Amino acid sequence: MKNTLIESAKRMDLIPRIKEVAGCEGIKPKKIASLIAQGRVVIPVNIQREHISQVAVGECTSTKVNANIGTSREHSDIEEEILKARTALQYGADTIMDLSTGTDMDSVRRRLLKEINVPLGTVPIYQAVGSKSSVVDIDEDDMFNAVRRHVVDGVDFVTIHAGVTLRGLEHLRSHGRILDIVSRGGSFLAAWMLHHATENPYYTEFDYLLEIVKEYDVTISLGDGMRPGSIADASDRAMFEEIITLGELVNKARDYGVQSMVEGPGHIPLDKIESGVRSIKQICANAPLYLLGPLVTDLAPGYDHITAAMGGAVAGMAGADFLCMTTPAEHLALPTVEDIHDGAVVTKIAACAVDLVKTGQRKKALDRNTKMAQARHDLDWEAQFGLAIDPERAKKIHSGCKDSKTCSMCGEFCSIKIMRETL
Repeated sequence: MKNTLIESAKRMDLIPRIKEVAGCEGIKPKKIASLIAQGRVVIPVNIQREHISQVAVGECTSTKVNANIGTSREHSDIEEEILKARTALQYGADTIMDLSTGTDMDSVRRRLLKEINVPLGTVPIYQAVGSKSSVVDIDEDDMFNAVRRHVVDGVDFVTIHAGVTLRGLEHLRSHGRILDIVSRGGSFLAAWMLHHATENPYYTEFDYLLEIVKEYDVTISLGDGMRPGSIADASDRAMFEEIITLGELVNKARDYGVQSMVEGPGHIPLDKIESGVRSIKQICANAPLYLLGPLVTDLAPGYDHITAAMGGAVAGMAGADFLCMTTPAEHLALPTVEDIHDGAVVTKIAACAVDLVKTGQRKKALDRNTKMAQARHDLDWEAQFGLAIDPERAKKIHSGCKDSKTCSMCGEFCSIKIMRETL
């Protein structure tokens, strides 16, 4: 069998994938290989899709953005989901996750694999549950067959909620939460486990799971099935019980030659984000950390893309590596294409802000900001638009100015223009 990426990195075999990422990140290939070998960086690419864009997630690499899309049983339009994916990529997303739960799951996933040239992630438990009339009707074979089905199709990373255990559920019951489990995959497994009075098969048979994904060098994203769904529930024992379990599974995956990253909590107040992120990174042996948000208040339905970006920026400063964008539709509805645009833009803003203070990325990030400052000094609007995260919006706003050389805020009293002429 061909070596997995971790196995190649441990041998310091600087394969093309490592060299390509090193060039994109501005980091020496040997440094990238060392970080991959230690499990601190992952490059999620199924061996069947090695021609796609190579995206590195983890220490010293630029902060990456993921966009969630997917059908539901209430609304299923494949063409719309493809458009959402393309929109997300246009405005800053680096990867796409297909969270489809509609009847066309195979069709959506396979179209995305064919048409989207970036790493694609999925949650196979959705497929297993979708094939039955009830969550409790699935069996262990359904769970693992769904994983195999996805990796054989070519999926690059899979979210597996292997850290949801009977012990964690006992903590949940004994300590209480307002919102028990808000992770869809986590709730599926919890319902199945409690109904059958059986431990999570993804946990007890984790070695078998590793066999399946290793064959295609697929990255495991260890899901946060016990993440808090409200500020009142943040950083409780159930959450940390799962994180401790995920730390054990990270080490198992590394020993087996499988790349892994860890998904993090959902709702956390600002003053708990730094300590929470640092704790997760330490417990999970500095595996790349993938966060949804975190959302810093529960009071902004319709604006949760902003509450999540605020939390993502703080989390990134503390060591988070991968920000999963949230849209204005979070907690309300299936996102539209416009929602995806708004979520991608604000999450990319957060990622860019993080890179200005991130080891290994500061110089590159500062160079881009300096170019924008110079373009503003020169009143070079086209250069400003070219550097902007959302150039179309910037152009639209500026187009209303009568004097195209300045903005309508200051006009002839433009401070930049005055100082250029004075100096």
